[in-house]
Amino acid sequence: MKTYTKFLIISFIKSLGYITLVLFGLITILNVLGELEFFKDINVKPYFPLYLATLNAPAFIFEMFPFIFLLSTQVFFFNILENNQIQIFKYSGLKNSQIIKIISLTTFFISILLITLFYNMSSNLKSFYLELKLKYTADGKYLAVITNNGLWIKDVVEGNINIINSAKINDNYLINAFITQFDENYNVIKNIKAKEINIKENNWKINEPIILKGNNKVTTNTLEIYSNFNYEKIKSLYSNLTSLSLYKLIQLKKNYDSLDYSSVDVSIQIQKLVSYPIFLTLMTILASIIMYNTRAFKSNTLKLVFGLFFSVLIYYINNFFNVLGNTEKLTVSSSIWIPLILLGIINIFFMRRINEK
Repeated sequence: MKTYTKFLIISFIKSLGYITLVLFGLITILNVLGELEFFKDINVKPYFPLYLATLNAPAFIFEMFPFIFLLSTQVFFFNILENNQIQIFKYSGLKNSQIIKIISLTTFFISILLITLFYNMSSNLKSFYLELKLKYTADGKYLAVITNNGLWIKDVVEGNINIINSAKINDNYLINAFITQFDENYNVIKNIKAKEINIKENNWKINEPIILKGNNKVTTNTLEIYSNFNYEKIKSLYSNLTSLSLYKLIQLKKNYDSLDYSSVDVSIQIQKLVSYPIFLTLMTILASIIMYNTRAFKSNTLKLVFGLFFSVLIYYINNFFNVLGNTEKLTVSSSIWIPLILLGIINIFFMRRINEK
């Protein structure tokens, strides 16, 4: 590896590390304030909110990496421009495009490590964070999971424990469901078998249930039971997909598909992770273009404002296309890759004369 290549890579990594640490600190402080607000009426040990905030911070950092890489690239260029090192590189025959190429490749390889190592770590910490915090919420005694055996729900209602299993979900209906009701000592009270249960509201409407109690079997036209779950709540079971590793996301998608349950959200999250190295690389290139095209500006603050403006604009564009994907107005692949293609075209357009800057 050439000396200047090594120097550029090390300088870029230092800038990235510096910005990441600063934002990690800020995010942790904001998280602590949020946790203190949550636990203000709950008796916990003084260090517990800080512990939770630290567990939650890596997941926020991962979501902010596009902004972090853009800002880190700007800081990297501040350093080499202020020390006039970029002129030395030019005299050595190193073109602007070559500098961008070096830090872009560095970004790409770092981002692969972020997906394979950092994301799995942050998702596990997020999962642990949610598990700890769930004990202090009203939903702590309820549980719902989707496995390859269908939907399973543990529901506590008026001292009784209901265990519900359904083979499929079709709109607001559980299909081929079986409910076992226990008392608080887990003695079986009764079993309810139904081909269809309307779960749109918390008062579930069971069509033509078969009730098994002891040795007795009773069939009625309809039956209503109360549940802490409804369709919307079940639909949001994994609304926090950042708590799932890539492997778990793939498994969850398979389970959703086997249940005939919409897996659009999960598919979008998987596509985001797959495309993340390209996204971060494009953000690094964009930040480099901004820095070369604003060299005439004397104020570094103004250069940062340009970077922040474009990062916010890109965030909202991505969000807009994600909404189109979630509502199935666009395919999952289109909702993720169209913004990246547009960003790539913009980068290519402005890279044409970058060596003249």
